[in-house]
Amino acid sequence: MKAALVESVGKVGLTTVPDPTPGPRQVVVQVAACGLCGTDLHIRQGEFAPSLPLVPGHEFAGEVVGTGSEVSELAVGDRVAVDPSLYCYECRYCRTGHNNLCERWAAIGVTTAGGAAEYAVAPVANCVKLPDHVRTQDAALIEPLSCAVRGYDVLSSQLGAHVLIYGSGTMGLMMLELAKRTGAASVDVLDLNEERLATARRLGCSAAAADADELDRPQGWDLVVDATGNAAAIQDGLGRVAKAGTFLQFGVSDYATTATIEPYKIYNQEITITGSMAVLHSYERAAELFAGGVLDPEIFISDRLPLDEYPDALDRFAAGKGRKIVVVP
Repeated sequence: MKAALVESVGKVGLTTVPDPTPGPRQVVVQVAACGLCGTDLHIRQGEFAPSLPLVPGHEFAGEVVGTGSEVSELAVGDRVAVDPSLYCYECRYCRTGHNNLCERWAAIGVTTAGGAAEYAVAPVANCVKLPDHVRTQDAALIEPLSCAVRGYDVLSSQLGAHVLIYGSGTMGLMMLELAKRTGAASVDVLDLNEERLATARRLGCSAAAADADELDRPQGWDLVVDATGNAAAIQDGLGRVAKAGTFLQFGVSDYATTATIEPYKIYNQEITITGSMAVLHSYERAAELFAGGVLDPEIFISDRLPLDEYPDALDRFAAGKGRKIVVVP
């Protein structure tokens, strides 16, 4: 089969690899669409993935075309979205319900061959069947949505909160949509990319700007979300949290990224700084929200490109062009 391949640090191409075969409790999925995200950029940089080469792609959906000998829950022809998370279920973190912090954490498309290919293999337990009205190619959005749902799981945000989101890429926009549905009094969005800010306005944010100084919130925001991973945005956001407010590190930073905090201010103003990593008990809920129309795929997916263009698609994403970019095998 044809597959994208991160061959070595900084080098991405197309190749041919053997078709996957399922284990007893696995299925083979013919990929309908695979989304690109910041994690794929980190993998290209040599981060996250334990070793290269690797077939990337952890946001994907498709049709079951093969099942293992012990699979009864799914059949050939079923359409599914795939949770890429692979846990050991044995370490302390798994046994205490923090599977996303698993000591042996792995993920399809991050540590094992993923969905940027014609076919991918996945545990049957990681597959969620799609209802008839959900298009398979659109369902690649479910994985990033499940990360956003996890982000809101770690928050203690109350009704009527004022929210500030740094970044209006796919993840920032998903956090915007969830904030609107969790009773926020206002949701402001910051980005240096005017095209992306236009999408935030289209989705109904309260205000959109390039700099928080342009917004009228002198007391700060109850909830500040960084969806960029950018050091300057993070540093600025830490200073925009209102008393008793929360800062959520949601964007994925480079390993070397640092920011400065003021311990006395955190103490004196009872500010909470927290983080959210990947997916945890949130994929099925994201699938249900998606089926219920929480996102408009025609707004969120800006580019649908053939798999052959995966290297160019990754460059396009890295340059901040478009919104969610998916490749279609």
